[in-house]
Amino acid sequence: MLTNFLSYGVDMQIPDSLLMFIPLLPLISSLILIFVNPPKKMVTLLGVGSVGLAALIALLFNISLWGQTDFVIRAGFGNWMTIDKLVINFDFYLDALSLVMISIITGVGFFIHLYSTGFMDEDTDYRRYFAYLNMFVSAMLILVLADNMLLLYLGWEGVGLCSYLLIGFWYKNRDNNMAANKAFLITRIGDTGMAIGLFLLFYQLGTLNIQDMQVQAAAVWAPGNDMATLCCLLLLAGAVGKSAQLPLQNWLPDAMAGPTPVSALIHAATMVTAGVYLIARNTQLFQLSPDAMFAVALVGTFTLLLAATAAMVQNDVKRILAYSTISQIGYMFLALGVGAGSVAVFHLMTHAFFKALLFLSAGALIYSVHHEHNIFKMGGLLKKLPVVAASFAVGCAALASLPFTSGFFSKESILEKIVDSGHTELWWAAVAGAFITAFYSGRLFFVVFLGKMQQKPNHTPTKTMHIALLVLIVPSIFAWMQPQGLVALMPGLPSKGLSVLQHWLPIFTPIAALALAFGLYRANFFGSELKSPVLRNIHQLLKSGWGFDFIYHHLFVLPFKWLCHINRNDIIDLFYRRLEDTARLLHGFVTSFQNGRLRSYSASLVLFCVLAISWVVLK
Repeated sequence: MLTNFLSYGVDMQIPDSLLMFIPLLPLISSLILIFVNPPKKMVTLLGVGSVGLAALIALLFNISLWGQTDFVIRAGFGNWMTIDKLVINFDFYLDALSLVMISIITGVGFFIHLYSTGFMDEDTDYRRYFAYLNMFVSAMLILVLADNMLLLYLGWEGVGLCSYLLIGFWYKNRDNNMAANKAFLITRIGDTGMAIGLFLLFYQLGTLNIQDMQVQAAAVWAPGNDMATLCCLLLLAGAVGKSAQLPLQNWLPDAMAGPTPVSALIHAATMVTAGVYLIARNTQLFQLSPDAMFAVALVGTFTLLLAATAAMVQNDVKRILAYSTISQIGYMFLALGVGAGSVAVFHLMTHAFFKALLFLSAGALIYSVHHEHNIFKMGGLLKKLPVVAASFAVGCAALASLPFTSGFFSKESILEKIVDSGHTELWWAAVAGAFITAFYSGRLFFVVFLGKMQQKPNHTPTKTMHIALLVLIVPSIFAWMQPQGLVALMPGLPSKGLSVLQHWLPIFTPIAALALAFGLYRANFFGSELKSPVLRNIHQLLKSGWGFDFIYHHLFVLPFKWLCHINRNDIIDLFYRRLEDTARLLHGFVTSFQNGRLRSYSASLVLFCVLAISWVVLK
């Protein structure tokens, strides 16, 4: 009855100007927390309340626009800058895509903030934590609401800065600083490519307004145009860096150095979804380049397999979830690459809920067991931590895409769209990734919550932590019941182009993978030492994330250090130093004539006149 009521829309008029407050509220609270030192209760009120109000405004827009598919709302502060033909406004743009994004960012973000009040309660930098967290949310909201690419890039870089501050939040630990530096530097590679792409787009199209840019691109470039391909690939570089996709994926597992709620925010609602949003927002531009679209699909396919296989062998609960995020974002890129942007956003939405649930459950787990991260030092926690166990069970089920969970509908939709695109080989790769995903999800749950207890919990998760977990369980199961028009698909209904195998295999794949994981768990295979040297080497390769850190260290870092050692005296500066020495010598020579003796001045004057007259005569 409620669904029928909402499907006809609600007669509610929301002022367009209210849109501005969605990113402004967290930003203002962040600035207050940076420059003012209020009492702890006020920090909580500002930190959580501002995001809660932003979420409430987003909810009002959802209610007002429920069931509508073709709407645009604009609001802003007017002109930002005008440089010759470049006119940039500080304006926000709300359509179906950005409505989904702000709903995820503020909704999931609010519960992460609420959870943080319990998780970070004893931390001495409580105020600084919420200042950074709110700035992070604000930057992401600016990114998804921007009506032009330069404003989007402002939010894009703001997200990068805040991720650096939050990953290295506990900065007294050197490893945390190194992880923050790694994330910042690797994402800068993609950001540089994206910036070059923006320069090219403006040079070619004369505008950076996102909607005008799409129209102008279709008018200027024919499908398959080389310049369109180049611009799309440069934007893809930015998306690959922010969303931790191959070959810039290796920063994300180390980003687990930050507080667990930060990991939840990065993985579920903010930073890693930015690349997916960028491509989805510029779908019309990417459709002009089939080569760029196929590149997006290939990046997603290889990434989802690489990250899934790496997650199979990790011992750290947060690193397992980190690699699973890389893999699930790979599915979104694959969907974008085959032209199924709406399905990619659908999976982004469901993934945001169940991944936030998993990370917050992991945080509650770590909080309860002496801050232990190794899953093989846990076990038997099903009865000791029932709420955490239930949250983990739902999260793992949705991640494994078990039937009747939100992850099942979104992932099945991706597989169906791949079939419709005709890329059978990509479909098989995606199914293989689904099998591995369900396998490591089962491994994680069985090892942590079943079997022999390794240590008793020494803490009980706080009430606010439990509330956040219980609330997130609901959308992790039911998020497939999305508003009409926001995602153009019918969950659960097979595509007409599917064969019997293509329809049923993905349904039974996760069930078979979980059965295999349970069988291996019962056989005490997980955590046991591998006897074969070959298997040990493969295990180590997968555990290292396919050795990308090793490859990049030897391919880029060591040669750079070698060049720095050779150039330790700086060849470029050496030229200027010699120039400086020459100038100093000439100066010394010339000033030697300025000795203050009139006799010397007179002699030099006579000598100069003699030489000048001689030169004229002899010439």
